[in-house]
Amino acid sequence: GGGGGGEPAAKRQAAGDEGPSESAEDGTVVAEISKNKKVSVRSWKGKVYVDMREFYVKDGKTLPTRKGISLQLDQWKILRDNIKAIDEAIKENA
Repeated sequence: GGGGGGEPAAKRQAAGDEGPSESAEDGTVVAEISKNKKVSVRSWKGKVYVDMREFYVKDGKTLPTRKGISLQLDQWKILRDNIKAIDEAIKENA
C-alpha cells in the first residue's frame, strides 16, 4: 500500500516473531542495488534467505521497509537458473 515518506507502517510484530526481512542487523549485505535498495543473505529459524529490500534512515539508523521480497534457497535457485531467460526477455522488450 502507498504511505508517504518511505517509512513502514507503525504496526510491529511481537518481539522475537520477526520475519526474515524485518531485522536490519542480521544477515550479510552482498549488494547495494541503489542508495536505498540492498540484497542480503540471512538465516532465520534455521533457513537461509536471499532478501531484496528497500531501506530508510531514521535517527541515523538504516532500517528495512516492507517493500521487498525474501526468497527461500529453492526459490533463489530457480531465479538464478533463469537469469539467461530473463536477460533475453529484457532484450526483447527493450
